[in-house]
Amino acid sequence: MKVLVATEKPFAAVAVEGIRKEIEAAGHELALLEKYTDKQQLLDAVADADALIIRSDKVTAEVLDAAKQCKIVVRAGAGYDNVDLDAATAHKVVVMNTPGQNSNAVAELVFGMLVMGIRKFYTGAAGTELLGKKLGILAFGNVGRNVARIAKGFGMDVYAYDAFCPKDAIEAAGVHAVDSQDDLFKMCDIVSLHIPATAETKKSIGKALVGSMKKGGILVNTARKEVINEEELAALMAERTDLMYLTDVAPDNADAFKAFEGRYFATPKKMGAQTAEANINAGIAAAKQIVAFFKDGCTKFQVNK
Repeated sequence: MKVLVATEKPFAAVAVEGIRKEIEAAGHELALLEKYTDKQQLLDAVADADALIIRSDKVTAEVLDAAKQCKIVVRAGAGYDNVDLDAATAHKVVVMNTPGQNSNAVAELVFGMLVMGIRKFYTGAAGTELLGKKLGILAFGNVGRNVARIAKGFGMDVYAYDAFCPKDAIEAAGVHAVDSQDDLFKMCDIVSLHIPATAETKKSIGKALVGSMKKGGILVNTARKEVINEEELAALMAERTDLMYLTDVAPDNADAFKAFEGRYFATPKKMGAQTAEANINAGIAAAKQIVAFFKDGCTKFQVNK
């Protein structure tokens, strides 16, 4: 089987070595398409691929049409909204992600941005501390659990809401479970977002929720920009000069947020998973899942049906 690693933003060299080791040890062929600059390069490369490993690369219906031999696509990372799941299902292509591999990296970034924000972006002005603050975690998956773990080290009071995670499972992790996301925003000093971008969540975080936060409330987004109602949030921050927004993905209307100097920060590119460890872990996990799929038909991490 031919396994293609197609990455506009390449894996680290050590990650590629690990992927190659897993693929070739199982008797498969590895091909690389790195730093491609044109979609046609991707369309040409997938033509004879039986499997595809990607990062944030877009796998559209057009790509799947060109990949006539492809049986599986693995997104090295947790989010998979860059893959057209309906088209993949129509093409009888299994799509997987690699949950958990980037979780600690994303969680650590939450606190990197938080400490910078509460210490007034290191301008020398007096800031505040995380100790004793109430942190709300919206979605208690792998990243949310790591955020909770780190928050406890700071001495924070940790709360969480997840519509798909039982309250007793949240409580078992030493975190206060709340009944709704409305309650989470109202009671917490800081809310950290870890929800996926779905039809239900897109633009769901806006004036009503963020506007209900306490004075000095901080919203941290290391999820997806699509979950934010950017127009409402910008208007709200203009009204409420006490609110802060820290994000790992720049808003589409970034110019509107630049007016909020001292209480807004966006990374220059999405970098939650941009650590050497996460890069290696996700790539090798993707390779192992492809090997297991071809060997035993394992579809444990399949995200399309």
